[in-house]
Amino acid sequence: MIAYPPHLEILDDRFRELVHPMSQLDQLATGFIWAEGPVWFGEWNCLLFSDIPNRRILCWSETTGSLTQFRSDSGFNNGNTRDRQGRLIGCRHGARDVVRTEYDGSLTVLAGSYEGRRLNSPNDVVVSSDGAVWFTDPTYGIIGNFEGYRRAQEQPCQGVYRLSQEGDLTLVVSDFVQPNGLCFSPDERRLYIAESGSSHDDSVPAEIRVFGVEGGELTDEGVFATIDAGLPDGMRCDIGGNLWSSAKDGVHCFAPDGTLLGKILVPETVANLCFGGPDGQRMYITATTSVYRVYVDLPGAEPWTNRRAPAD
Repeated sequence: MIAYPPHLEILDDRFRELVHPMSQLDQLATGFIWAEGPVWFGEWNCLLFSDIPNRRILCWSETTGSLTQFRSDSGFNNGNTRDRQGRLIGCRHGARDVVRTEYDGSLTVLAGSYEGRRLNSPNDVVVSSDGAVWFTDPTYGIIGNFEGYRRAQEQPCQGVYRLSQEGDLTLVVSDFVQPNGLCFSPDERRLYIAESGSSHDDSVPAEIRVFGVEGGELTDEGVFATIDAGLPDGMRCDIGGNLWSSAKDGVHCFAPDGTLLGKILVPETVANLCFGGPDGQRMYITATTSVYRVYVDLPGAEPWTNRRAPAD
């Protein structure tokens, strides 16, 4: 049997088809307070990611290995993604909103309130093929001054929202303790949402729930998987429909049927991840103070990340 390096934990033989025994876990950059929100820009051949408490968005170049500052005052920006036009979409804890970076570098607020009350602190975001923006709204950014500003909660719940391309904001899920990362299956028939309420209440299960998606509406299909180390945060799918989730000990990989196939063990608590590189088969991992990279054998299910990027 082929020997795999110690950072790859094989729990199901199907995992061997997704990782390579010669793949290394590379630390690309370090020295951050809390790295989050990785998003790949193929036309720049670079990774953007948030350093939340330092209120900045950074850019790491795959070409040169250099680290530069993309935005100096990010408003405690957390999760990031790109829309189908290649524009950066981000969640700001400080401003309690979801913003889009236009091609000229200006910012457009997409959502900041719901039914006349300010959002809690939008956390993570995805864009579906119809142009709708889906995001989670836990309270992490308003319960202290570390990743936002301590403020009174105005919303009656910690919800998940859908912003249509026409600008209509809808609350689609309202029964999470703290909704966090979210990710569509490749065919967009399923939406995975992480429950990270165990960060403040040990009685809350560290689980990933799954919802059926039809016409902009969700149907609760129950618990997809449970995280056995820490809690789930950011997630991504590969083109085979396997779900890769962050956890305390690294990245956990689940088959579409919910079976835990294996883990990429990382020496720091992982917050988020994304796929990138010229073939989409490089996984970039934001883990507390550092950013890591590992090569995988299936590309991510977000091909639009190679489209035009916003200007500086």
